[in-house]
Amino acid sequence: MTAEGVIDLPSPYPVPETTDHVQNFLLAKGMKIFARIDQAAEAQAVGLTLRPTILLLFGNPKAGTPLMEQFPSLAIDLPLKALVWESSGKVYLSFPSPEYLQQRHHLPMTPFAQIPELFAAALK
Repeated sequence: MTAEGVIDLPSPYPVPETTDHVQNFLLAKGMKIFARIDQAAEAQAVGLTLRPTILLLFGNPKAGTPLMEQFPSLAIDLPLKALVWESSGKVYLSFPSPEYLQQRHHLPMTPFAQIPELFAAALK
């Protein structure tokens, strides 16, 4: 079941490899990776079990800063996030839809409209 405002793309690769593909693709497009958080490893560190789950925080401060200046509430959703996770043997890349961000922050335009196409290309 998809969460409201979240796009889930299926990936043909395992979680670590999917994350590598996405991370390398973003870096090649001039984006900055702020963090790569292996949430399953963090759970294991405290004695818990979690399916393979990796969160990437990424963005471009040159693009994001003016938007945050103009629309301060957008800062709660920046940097952008991409979640790579596994469920029932299938791997997904999930991220907030640009339209959801537009509606959530009452923006006059759709921010980051190119992200779905970028992620689809990263998974090829």
